[in-house]
Amino acid sequence: MPDDARRARNGASFTRSLAALSRGDLEGHLAGCSEDFVLELPYADPPVTVTGKEAVRTYLTPALETFSMHLDITRITHGLDPDVLVAEYTSEGHVTTTDKPYANSYIAIVRFRGELICSQREYYNPVPAMRALAP
Repeated sequence: MPDDARRARNGASFTRSLAALSRGDLEGHLAGCSEDFVLELPYADPPVTVTGKEAVRTYLTPALETFSMHLDITRITHGLDPDVLVAEYTSEGHVTTTDKPYANSYIAIVRFRGELICSQREYYNPVPAMRALAP
């Protein structure tokens, strides 16, 4: 497959992934991920690396029950490697346990193997989450 076609396919795959998370559809998100998918959250406190689709499911389930939000992609930048993209996106919603609003901005480095996301390193500001979670 030509590089430009791979970039387009990967961008569409990531867009579907975030759309699924916006709907609270974790299984839809994970359907686009490899079995050995790695999720890295270096700005979490403490920093988190979760390896494997099952471990990611276990990690994200309570987060999606706590944070109800819509994710919007603002920019996707493709690099020289057609299987890597940098995505910028925002969230807007609320925390279900406190009913406080939650909004944030994110940057993710997303890697693909074939048609599947095999890793995502996501950077975000942890302060809005801490404020929204505080009683």
